[in-house]
Amino acid sequence: MKQAAILWIDLEMTGLDPKEDRILEVAAIATDWQFNEVARYEAVKKVGPNLMKTRMVGEFWEKYSNVRDALMTQNDTGKNGRTVENELLDFVNEHFEDGSPVLLAGNSIHQDRKFIENEWPRLDARLHYRMLDVSAWKVVFDGKYGKRFTKPEAHRAMEDIRGSIEELQYYLGKVRV
Repeated sequence: MKQAAILWIDLEMTGLDPKEDRILEVAAIATDWQFNEVARYEAVKKVGPNLMKTRMVGEFWEKYSNVRDALMTQNDTGKNGRTVENELLDFVNEHFEDGSPVLLAGNSIHQDRKFIENEWPRLDARLHYRMLDVSAWKVVFDGKYGKRFTKPEAHRAMEDIRGSIEELQYYLGKVRV
């Protein structure tokens, strides 16, 4: 029996424009509703070095130059986008019920979803139209209750997605049922 209920994804990209920028790194964790990890997947997606040099500039990339440099260095070991999408589809098919739309989760997941729609349309077709966005919880708990979860800003896919799961668990721990 397939156990996963939620597909947590985090992407690292060259920037935030899904038409101009490209996915560099992906991490996925499949969990049940108790947020127990069922399985995980990670991949480096190869991107043209010239695109990386022209798009990975500006204030953000200057602030996180160590992340930029690590992403650029690992690019040589990356796989093409089609291969990564195939592996992600295999991962989803292995851990989620056949034919059922898969619930996508993460922080500001709508932004990652734009990149998935643009670069991995077959994966996008497997995803539910609803998404579990931890950022919405962040806005409510900060604005209404002054409660903040501080997660490290690793800006690496696997560390960030683990942080998103921890963050949602923190907010749910504040809810009385």
